[in-house]
Amino acid sequence: MSLSKNQIRYLRGLSHALNPVILMGQKGVTEGLLGELDLALAHHELVKVKLAGGDRDERAEILAALLKASKAELVQSIGHTASLFRRNAEQPKITLPK
Repeated sequence: MSLSKNQIRYLRGLSHALNPVILMGQKGVTEGLLGELDLALAHHELVKVKLAGGDRDERAEILAALLKASKAELVQSIGHTASLFRRNAEQPKITLPK
């Protein structure tokens, strides 16, 4: 599911008030981190992730790995914080605009 610009704008507004749910440690992308991310996305649909990593390219690689593994979509990425969205097919919690 790809999000429209209007839906991304709406989700950015919702994610602004959220605190990071997933805090990445020094070990980077691990099975435990991916499991927690999967649970958080299934429960909340929209989560903030605090990324570790020194430079922009390293954070971009980490973010790409998280998006691929979780099948989530990127809503916004600013500095070390990224907002991810994945629709819960069984019980959607967030109603997206058209």
